[in-house]
Amino acid sequence: MALITCPECGAQISNKATFCPHCGLPMATPENALKKPVKKPRRKHPKLPNGYGSIKKLSGRRSNPYGVYPPVTEFTLEGLPVQPKAIAYAKDWYSAFGLLSAWHAGTFHPGQEAEFDSRQITDDFIRSIVAAFNYGNSLRLAETDLKFPEVYEQYAQWDFGGQETDDPDKLRRLKKRKNSMQAAYQNCSQLHNMIFRNLRYKDLQAVVDQCPLKHASKELIVVLFHKMYKYAQIAEIQSEDYSKHVTIKSDDDDVSGVPFTIDELKKIWSHREDPTLEMIFIMCLSGFRISAYENMEVNLEEQYFRGGVKTKNGQERIVPIHSGIYLIVKRRIERDGKLLSVSPSYFRKQMYNSLEKIGVERHTPHDCRDTFATLCDAAKVGKNYLKRLIGHSLAGDITEDKYIHPSLEVLRSEIEKIDLSLIVTNEPD
Repeated sequence: MALITCPECGAQISNKATFCPHCGLPMATPENALKKPVKKPRRKHPKLPNGYGSIKKLSGRRSNPYGVYPPVTEFTLEGLPVQPKAIAYAKDWYSAFGLLSAWHAGTFHPGQEAEFDSRQITDDFIRSIVAAFNYGNSLRLAETDLKFPEVYEQYAQWDFGGQETDDPDKLRRLKKRKNSMQAAYQNCSQLHNMIFRNLRYKDLQAVVDQCPLKHASKELIVVLFHKMYKYAQIAEIQSEDYSKHVTIKSDDDDVSGVPFTIDELKKIWSHREDPTLEMIFIMCLSGFRISAYENMEVNLEEQYFRGGVKTKNGQERIVPIHSGIYLIVKRRIERDGKLLSVSPSYFRKQMYNSLEKIGVERHTPHDCRDTFATLCDAAKVGKNYLKRLIGHSLAGDITEDKYIHPSLEVLRSEIEKIDLSLIVTNEPD
């Protein structure tokens, strides 16, 4: 009598056996060939609760065919789950459940699958574990099933509450910040009936895309999203920050100030020993929004600025340092360590005072950005290069937007078209 291997359980059995005495699998014999194959019913296992993880039987002939997967914690921008890597592979479903339970308890370690005896894990044991998990999960969900307005109220208390001060300036700035965030909250009305932890990128992006207000109002909405998600992560309401992907896709519509005249720029340059006037001149030759200068990268070796507000086309853009301002940029960085060492609101107040002292009418920080655009236009800087330099959309030219990315030197040759010979003297700094 010859021995053969059972294809189901791997046991050695007689080649004349009509079925495997170990697992019951019918064997291929002339007698059995005339019979219809009987499929062995697949055993049903207890259903795992949401958030517990998953156990999957893998295809092929494997010694440990059951993959053990922890719960999903990452999602695509569209909200679809991203399957995590398996923590282990087990020989049967019950061993896999034991490994997953050990992972939840914090006692799992690699190689533990060899230690499990699945006979110790009964259906009653599994039902008790699942019931306990479901109970704890229901308590946790009750704490985190907060709607958008409830999370906003908690965030506002966290951000603005308890900031007692007698300084009228600080009180004014605090009130302004609170009013700005309150206005942004009101502009998110389509989210007010939604559970915060169920929100995804597409929900947040739709608020910004559908907002009919100006660019500045959209910026405040994005800022509010960032702040609320920061709080939500701290408070363990939401683990993923979907706000980090939200952008403003429309053009910046507030380049509509009053640019400095050539005579005014001459006065500012001649008084550049004043740190505020020095900064105004730098802003007029670089074109960023005032808030971008707070954390801007300044590369003196390669002579460029990198920064910008969090908009699709404005963020992390590079603007070459014009040769006419390189020395005062270098001096400012060596002296202060950064371009803007005070808050934008405080700089605005300094700007008004410094301009008044030299007899120049009041301008806003944004007028510096408008001045840069005006100087570029007068110097015949290419339209698409100008859009890149000030962070505007190239939506009208798909080829330029998607495939053409000018080098630093190309952008430098464009910005150097601005002729400062009528403004900048050769006086040493």
